[in-house]
Amino acid sequence: MKIKKGSVTLLVALPLLLLAACGNGKSASSSGGVNKSNLAAKQVVNWTEKSELPSIDPSLATDQISFDVMNNVGEGLYRLGKDNKVLPGIATKTKVSKDGKTYTFTLRKNAKWSNGDKVTAKDFVYSWQRINNPKTGSQYAYLYSGIKNADKIQAGKKPVSSLGIKADGDYKLTVSLEKAIPYFKLLMGFPSFFPQNQKTVEKYGDKYATQSKYQVYNGPFTLQGWTGTNNKWTLVKNKNYWDKKHVYLSKLVDQVVKDPQTGLNMFQGKQVDQTVLAGTQVANMKSNKAYFLGREARNSYLEYNYKKIKAFRNVNIRKAMSLAINRKQLVTNVLSDGSTVPRGFVTDGLAKNPKTGKDFAKDAYNGEGVVYDLAKAKKAWAKGLKQEGKKRVTYTLMADDTDAGKKTAEFLQSQLEKLPGLKIDVQTIPYKTRLTRSAKGQFQLVITNWGADFSDPISDLGLFTSDNSFNNGKWANKEYDQLIDKANNVDANNPEKRWADMVKAEKVLMSDQGNAPLYNGVVPQLINTKVKGYVYNTAGVPWNWKGIYVEK
Repeated sequence: MKIKKGSVTLLVALPLLLLAACGNGKSASSSGGVNKSNLAAKQVVNWTEKSELPSIDPSLATDQISFDVMNNVGEGLYRLGKDNKVLPGIATKTKVSKDGKTYTFTLRKNAKWSNGDKVTAKDFVYSWQRINNPKTGSQYAYLYSGIKNADKIQAGKKPVSSLGIKADGDYKLTVSLEKAIPYFKLLMGFPSFFPQNQKTVEKYGDKYATQSKYQVYNGPFTLQGWTGTNNKWTLVKNKNYWDKKHVYLSKLVDQVVKDPQTGLNMFQGKQVDQTVLAGTQVANMKSNKAYFLGREARNSYLEYNYKKIKAFRNVNIRKAMSLAINRKQLVTNVLSDGSTVPRGFVTDGLAKNPKTGKDFAKDAYNGEGVVYDLAKAKKAWAKGLKQEGKKRVTYTLMADDTDAGKKTAEFLQSQLEKLPGLKIDVQTIPYKTRLTRSAKGQFQLVITNWGADFSDPISDLGLFTSDNSFNNGKWANKEYDQLIDKANNVDANNPEKRWADMVKAEKVLMSDQGNAPLYNGVVPQLINTKVKGYVYNTAGVPWNWKGIYVEK
């Protein structure tokens, strides 16, 4: 996940998100529960993460780990549960105008922040205005496009007070849209639309949300023990949560375990209840009852810095590097975790053609951008070097210091250095640091991961418009921009034309080799079979732990 902004307007036609429910047991929600006689006496779960927690600021967070935590320590108007079902959150009632452009929410009166303050309509107004304020620098503000004046506010052409959201007292909230958005309720369950406590933001100033003690929470859990840089934190049951009777855990201890073997040892030693697998571990553990394959609408790709490295503006250089990568060998022999070879940037299984039902990735595949052909690669490379007046070049490849990050970087180094005159220096750094440097354009080559927020191709394709804040490499193509704009505007209400626009855009992206897709990701893992009630989503925020519990 990392996400995008720019000319991407909100989707007009959105199929159901591709969601996979929990593998071990049913989800608990506000409308139901579990048999308490089946609960273990100790309701504690020990979880693991592959990287550090970067942020708990709804206005600034951009990554999966941050959103996972915020999704469980915070809550919006709705909460998304199993099979993407919209569950009650802070809103108890919703009225939608006939034209679909005005939403009136009635808020519950028993919702409180962890500091005891009431959660009110003003908290939503403040949060939404803060995210859209250009001074905040929110990369996720793009999600508000389609809400009245959001685009103009982000461009500095309108005051934040003109945003289409209004509080009528403490418990009534009205949202005005510029056009009907069929999936609007789904957005309301996404952390970027959660409320924020103005008093807390102003009290802590620059320290706000930089540590767990500088934040307040209105979700099922509160966050404790996070200093902003440490590798362990705890989600503790929120005694002020309105639906606390359906929160069964006393706490979820979350810690960073970067090495898969260490994680497996800890799982087998019952030190943790969940761990991510890698390499040969996957094959060895597939028959284990605790095995859970978390499929993701996630693409790992190689990003070029067009602004910093002039040679990357040469299409022959880019194509040569991509052609030199044997992706089948990468997923089969290096990662060995169930990841698959991509057909393009949009992942397999994300969306289907509204007329034929054909998968988008298959519809848009044109045999370019992801194929391996070393002979062609060398020819394109020689041509590109000649055009650039160079004989030898050295580039630094930046990647996460996770097991998968290191393996992928080392593999790419060995593949790319088969191109005569090319030397690759590998730099592996902490996930949080990589995100920061990528956002600032402080890289030459970087291995980036992108997870779709919705099961629609635009959630991926919108990333590479020229003015997108997540287009860190600054690739730009006028035809591509025009196609995405058509999909979002002129053809927005015509599903077939919109689909054709996106298919063509994907082909342009791959033909011009705007980036080099590497693999479609999965998260093979072991989860204690006594741990039940979790919800896992393949698109959007993966984990909802509200109803998680430990069985006897």
